[in-house]
Amino acid sequence: MKRLKHLLTNSNLFFIFWCMLAAFGTYFCMYAFRKPFTSGIYAGMSLWDLDYKAVLIIAQVFGYMVSKFMGIKIISELKAAGRKKLIIGLILFSEIALLLFGLVPYPYNFFFLFLNGLPLGMVWGIIFSYLEGRRFTEMLAMGMSISLIVSSGIIKTTYFMVHEWLPFISEFWLPGVIGLLFLPLFLFFVWMLSVIPEPTEADKLLRVERLPMTKEDKHIALKEYGIPIFCIGLVYTLLTTMRDFRDNFSVEIWNEIAPHWNKTVFSLTEAISGIIVLIAIGCLSLVRNNIKGFWGTQYLIALGLLLSGGSTLLFHLHLLSPFWWMLLVGLGLFLAYTPVQVVLFERMIALFKIKANAGFFVYMCDSAGYLGSVGLLLYKEFFRRDLSWAKMLMQFSYLLTVISMVLLVVSALFFNRKIGVKGPITGILDRKNKS
Repeated sequence: MKRLKHLLTNSNLFFIFWCMLAAFGTYFCMYAFRKPFTSGIYAGMSLWDLDYKAVLIIAQVFGYMVSKFMGIKIISELKAAGRKKLIIGLILFSEIALLLFGLVPYPYNFFFLFLNGLPLGMVWGIIFSYLEGRRFTEMLAMGMSISLIVSSGIIKTTYFMVHEWLPFISEFWLPGVIGLLFLPLFLFFVWMLSVIPEPTEADKLLRVERLPMTKEDKHIALKEYGIPIFCIGLVYTLLTTMRDFRDNFSVEIWNEIAPHWNKTVFSLTEAISGIIVLIAIGCLSLVRNNIKGFWGTQYLIALGLLLSGGSTLLFHLHLLSPFWWMLLVGLGLFLAYTPVQVVLFERMIALFKIKANAGFFVYMCDSAGYLGSVGLLLYKEFFRRDLSWAKMLMQFSYLLTVISMVLLVVSALFFNRKIGVKGPITGILDRKNKS
């Protein structure tokens, strides 16, 4: 143990590798408790004249959304000493809910997916609290970024493999079984997180010390930066809504656009996206200057938005195959979504020396994001039931691109005046900022 602490303290390379692996593994395992049920079809089942799978997804996403609202307070005020117990307790609660989902008969078991989602929304904030406020935060958070992208596809593939090995297990019991399989691995990765040293003095100097926020701290931050946070929050809401919709109904979308699709396609498309996003975020982490890093993050978000909308247009015009559309629309989503989650607010706090932590801003955006996700599902089920899942994704992709680009420009104009940059597109600093 002494040898491990010595390496974490004195070797930057080992420290970065350890943190990336710990964050990747912990967040990946969280998806084993959240996503397996979405691979089920639940054919012929309904409740309140709604498709039962849609009911299950709405129930879990609603719980996840409530968790995000709770996280605005809990994560922003969380002390280091309480992180390990909290994250383990949240996952155990979630697993118990999954087991009850299998035990209680249809159609009364949907409520347990609400309980399953209720604790999971806070897992991200706990993991990121181990990583933020460091010179290498963007690089350390790449583990979470890649996990976010590849985990759902791999978990879906795992679901189908377990179902083939154990065909006698029903769709209702499989999520709980998969959760039990991943529980020991989750506990191991949490231990890895728990031994990460606290930020150094150099980290605090370059990135500002991250402390639990008070009510007054939150009020000051919102008063000073309310306009861009509102704009970014709306962008993030749209991104979260579309990302969640694409992920939850990817099986149905593939059935519509390519009926003979291969089950490994989930892992393949998300793995390719993960590698590209890894490279993109890695390049941002190499930018030490906070102003350049801040603008670089926004350029990457804009690129992702344009890629998502542009690929949908090409698919609509029959210039892209289903595989390339699903790959590129997903890549665009993650190129825009991931920087907001792990880079933008980290850079903003460091640049403007805000007395805050990234969890506060991210959870404000996340709570609105999952509210949008619930809203889209309800809209689809009650008002556009005749619309296919693929066409719904295409229409929302266009809406996302246009609205988000406008909001991104508005927030960029605010930040441009705030930091004294002459034209955010060129990034030319005035003499005062150069000095």
